[in-house]
Amino acid sequence: MAEAVVLQSATITLYSNPECPISHRIRLMAQEKDISLKIINVNSKDGSLDDLLDLNPYATTPTLVDRDLILYDPQVIIEYLDERYPHPPLMSVDPVIKARSRQMLRQIETEWYQLVNIVQTSQDEQEVKIARRDLQERLVQMTPVFDHQPYFLSNDYTLVDVSLAVLLWRLPYLGIELPKSAKAIRDYSEKVLSREGFGESLSDDELDMRDII
Repeated sequence: MAEAVVLQSATITLYSNPECPISHRIRLMAQEKDISLKIINVNSKDGSLDDLLDLNPYATTPTLVDRDLILYDPQVIIEYLDERYPHPPLMSVDPVIKARSRQMLRQIETEWYQLVNIVQTSQDEQEVKIARRDLQERLVQMTPVFDHQPYFLSNDYTLVDVSLAVLLWRLPYLGIELPKSAKAIRDYSEKVLSREGFGESLSDDELDMRDII
């Protein structure tokens, strides 16, 4: 049997990797919007992977099942949930701001999260070293952005903040320390990680990422 975690009275099922930031982003978004989810942690040692393969030909996580609808593109999942559960909104209705947010979300998912994956899984020490350095440099380069508004380019908490929060939680575990010059990011990190929904979104594996450091 697959391990399942139920948040409130579940109506939607999420197949989730308990260590992956992409899956964590969906879980955090659900907490921020108070969406009821049945979370199934996918594990190759039990039947959950086989169950997932029946739904998703790629057997990738996250995979969302809402009645007859099955979604396994992460960007499609977060936009679907934001539109189906519009309060509180996590994406601007302004087309220009929305386009910029989508572009940043894609960059975080396809570039930054991939660097996280390399640091977590690669057996090549040089590859890990380069990925760790690249991720740190990309974050530090963004420091000025965090100086002007409470959240990322916004006065309101958005999907970009959700995506950044799950990344920032992992930095100590990945062996990445932000320099003193990145104080604005460190202050921002403290703000988004102290939100009630963030603590509720963490899997046991993600809690251990801070417990073991």
